Amino acid sequence: MYKYFLKPLLFKLNAETAHHFTLFILKFTKAWGFRYKGSEKPVTIMGLVFKNRLGLAAGLDKNAVAMDAWKLLGFGFIEIGTVTPKAQPGNPKPRLFRLPKDYALINRMGFNNEGMERICNRLIAKKPKNLILGVNIGKNKDTPNELAILDYELCFKTFYKIADYIVVNVSSPNTPNLRELQDRDHLSALMLALNTLAKQLNTSIPLLLKIAPDLNTTQLDDIIELIEQYNWTGIVSSNTTVLRKDLHTAPHTLEAIGNGGLSGKPIEARSTEIISYLRTKLSSQRVIIGVGGILNPMDAQNKISAGADLIQVYTGLIYEGPKLVHNILSTLNSK
Repeated sequence: MYKYFLKPLLFKLNAETAHHFTLFILKFTKAWGFRYKGSEKPVTIMGLVFKNRLGLAAGLDKNAVAMDAWKLLGFGFIEIGTVTPKAQPGNPKPRLFRLPKDYALINRMGFNNEGMERICNRLIAKKPKNLILGVNIGKNKDTPNELAILDYELCFKTFYKIADYIVVNVSSPNTPNLRELQDRDHLSALMLALNTLAKQLNTSIPLLLKIAPDLNTTQLDDIIELIEQYNWTGIVSSNTTVLRKDLHTAPHTLEAIGNGGLSGKPIEARSTEIISYLRTKLSSQRVIIGVGGILNPMDAQNKISAGADLIQVYTGLIYEGPKLVHNILSTLNSK
């Protein structure tokens, strides 16, 4: 149904309109016709019992409006956000573009979301039972980096009671200067502040860091050292890339689109390479969530074989539809 009817219809719309239309349909139909009915293979990771290893990546349902549908599609966990303290509209439109020849997307959304209070209230009212929830948090666009810690602390205090884990996003290329927070000194201060806050709140909620795929080995080593030093739970690898390497999309099309983060098949290899590197360097108890370019069960298995404990999809779902979830789960649960 998706490949031959819904996808052609959605791809006639601009990418962001199609995105909102899909969320609207999922919200009210609760994935009717696409529900996963296969077997499950539960795993315990981060002290949490996941019904399977496959999750929905942050960015697709930023405001947590279709939670029931994602659960019924078969996902073992959902990551909402990125959420910021204040609601913000994000960057000017158009800001989301398909690259069909590359099975990819370019986005410069800019953390558009309804703000932490409204989203938290929605979760309190409508969070599905027996579904692992991650909340991806970030800073507002108008918050200078010198005050960014305050934004992350506000989000942490808002969500730590309702989330099962929290992801700190310092790697989106679409908020000015955000990636500077991946630098060692900035990151160390942020991690220390959140650890201190967690201690004050008497919570041991898992904390993970989402990183960019454009980091070099020295930068990765710094992050690995800080993860160990501050005893964080793990890393989400990876966010979108600002690079435009080896694409089939015409250069003039890419130039017309302009800036933004590239996701999908072109980052699959780099994301998996980073996962492999992290696994060899991190201590065994650290968790890796692998995301980036998963378009089929083999891509999913490659991430896990490289060292990912859990995996997430986003762009692959746009191109392959709900069947991607079913195919990945059928493969993983049969092993």
